[in-house]
Amino acid sequence: MKTLRPLQTIEKLENAEALDPIANRARDLVQAVIKPGALRDILHGVPIGHPLHPLMILVPMGTWLSAAVLDAIPGSQKASAILIGTGVVSAAPTALSGWTDWSEGHEQQLRVGIVHAAANGIAVGLYSLSLLQRLRGKSGKALSYAGLGVVSAGGFLGGHMSYRQALGANHVEDVPHRVEPGWHGIGALADLPEGKLEKKLLGEVPLVVLRRGSEVSVLANACSHLSGPLNEGELKDDGGDPCVVCPWHDSAFSLRTGEVTQGPATSPQPVFETRVVGGTVEVLLPHAG
Repeated sequence: MKTLRPLQTIEKLENAEALDPIANRARDLVQAVIKPGALRDILHGVPIGHPLHPLMILVPMGTWLSAAVLDAIPGSQKASAILIGTGVVSAAPTALSGWTDWSEGHEQQLRVGIVHAAANGIAVGLYSLSLLQRLRGKSGKALSYAGLGVVSAGGFLGGHMSYRQALGANHVEDVPHRVEPGWHGIGALADLPEGKLEKKLLGEVPLVVLRRGSEVSVLANACSHLSGPLNEGELKDDGGDPCVVCPWHDSAFSLRTGEVTQGPATSPQPVFETRVVGGTVEVLLPHAG
């Protein structure tokens, strides 16, 4: 079955270069206001291990959908108003987390995202007007139903970014399924430069390798955020723990554990166990295959 024709037009948004000036200015503004640090990592969802935004969406969408049901039931105006007000209030932090994730996307994601954000902003405006009408003793139902339609369209675009364009997805989830179980040689220890990031291949899976004396650390090379090449990134010391910083969006990972030490990435890097046998470095990925 083919995609419905009206929905095929959404794909054209990805290449709508006319949106770039607006999207780029908005991205720069978000990055200037929400600087790298604890707040930004929280908004990305680093502490919970996956994006925060999808969880926060449940509150405004849940309250607004519930209000739409209650609006069809006589005598439920007060309860509907409370739900709509809750959704309007929760929309601000929800949008903030979404803007934070969006600001680290690539150009096609930025284009779709700016339209997604515009639709959601219109929906919040409609719900705010509906709430104002209700507080004045008027119906406000038409405005809230219009808001539900607009936010649903915006949600469809959000789904397109998440599932079609993989914004927020773990881009190394497939690594354990592409690596054979057991130990594999990746080259001689003597050939690895001291204290520098090196790229190696394990079959078709790229690895980033760091040698420090006889200690070798190995991670999957494609960044879990948007597949940036970690071997082209920078090394930094995080309290004695060597970390690699992605050259694309500055996500940082511990080279010893693979855990995220700085977003926007929220998923850890697959980390390989290492050993040296007869001068050859061997790696093993736990739970591979």
